Amino acid sequence: MTGTGGALFAAVFLACAVEAVEALTIVLAAGTARGWRSAGQGVVSALIVLAAIVAVLGPALTAIPLGALRLVVGALLLIFGLQWLRKAVLRASGHKDLHDEDAIFDRELAAAREAQAERRWVVTDWYAYTLSFKGVLLEGLEVAFIAITFGGNQHDVPLAAIAALAAIAVVTLVGLAIKAPLSRVPENTLKFVVGVMLTSFGMFWGAEGADAHWPGDDAALLVIAPVVALFALGLVAVLRQSAPPRETATPVAALRMEQS
Repeated sequence: MTGTGGALFAAVFLACAVEAVEALTIVLAAGTARGWRSAGQGVVSALIVLAAIVAVLGPALTAIPLGALRLVVGALLLIFGLQWLRKAVLRASGHKDLHDEDAIFDRELAAAREAQAERRWVVTDWYAYTLSFKGVLLEGLEVAFIAITFGGNQHDVPLAAIAALAAIAVVTLVGLAIKAPLSRVPENTLKFVVGVMLTSFGMFWGAEGADAHWPGDDAALLVIAPVVALFALGLVAVLRQSAPPRETATPVAALRMEQS
């Protein structure tokens, strides 16, 4: 595996692992509170839809000229990466509550227990089904987007797919083994790292799509990523000076910040 291939695998794996953790938390809440059969049906249905989407979008990318593809994907990755990085910087600097999978699990669990049971067709609990379906589908779409775009740009969709599937498999196996949210996973740190990587790849591919040439070609990523990371860490240091004390935030305010 080349250096670029290793960077591709790492970026896809970490990004997909974060999405898988969030999807797992929702499915665990649905299964624990309502029943695993309906939750499982929701997961399977979402995976079928995702497979159909990937089957359509994957081959379609190969028909797009590489320059145009890198320009469009680079712009999209910049949008996603900067959003992730912005939230990570705000969390690290104390301007936004840290992402707490335990709190999210408890909130989803309470909501699931209060919802009324409803049977539709072969689904015995429609709430558990829809909760799992939406959670897996939404997070899965981001996984598919990351894997397809990264793989398509580097002409190595199989490697990106392996990285995505490996991340999902690891998170799923660990989650099912302990049947609890993966709260010990440093998700806030992972989101910071993934934000840096998505932003760096977005800058790199976007510039190449606009016919710019980076010194050292792919090796330029080894400079771009550290520069983006140092800039983000600098923002954290500056913003931390004006951050409000965490203990003064009320539970209602903290919940609103987490939901945002």
